[in-house]
Amino acid sequence: MMLVLASQSAARRAMLNAAGVSHEALPAHVDEEAITAGLIAEQASPERIADALAEVKALKISRQHPGALVLGADSVVVTADGSLIAKPESRPNAEAQLRQLAGTSHRLISAAVFCEAGKPVWRSAGAAKLTMRRLSDDFIRNYLDAESEAVFGCVGCYRIEGLGAQLFTRIDGDQFVIRGLPLLAILDYLRVRGVLAT
Repeated sequence: MMLVLASQSAARRAMLNAAGVSHEALPAHVDEEAITAGLIAEQASPERIADALAEVKALKISRQHPGALVLGADSVVVTADGSLIAKPESRPNAEAQLRQLAGTSHRLISAAVFCEAGKPVWRSAGAAKLTMRRLSDDFIRNYLDAESEAVFGCVGCYRIEGLGAQLFTRIDGDQFVIRGLPLLAILDYLRVRGVLAT
């Protein structure tokens, strides 16, 4: 069965590749901001928002490729005061986000949904708690100089598998979840489906 990742996320592709999961990646191009705003207006939980975004992406690609098993995924960051933060998308936003998160703990939730023939057939989510150390302005500038635009599309403004590890004093949770996929649950499902050997 053809497996499609409804994303162009380099981190998600790298995880699947490293785990030996053959797949094709296709961008879903959904309006994440509008969907998130609508769900926030409905007072949806962060878990529901991550799940809904993952489902929308998977459904869109599944309708275009009904014979494939399509994986959609999304991650959200919940700050200590319960608010959500979006991908920074620019240097000024990245600086502001790092200042906001510095010295506090936040939750990162990653959800995944498999769709087949235009219908969801499986879903899972995982969460991690990350405590960011206090960051000097010099550190933030140097960090963003080194990471460049690579982190502008990362929720929380970090890649934990790289220099982002320097931001934290404590991490409670699964590194795969932090990188954007509840990978172990996904691998279990792929074994159930016969995509991977048991």
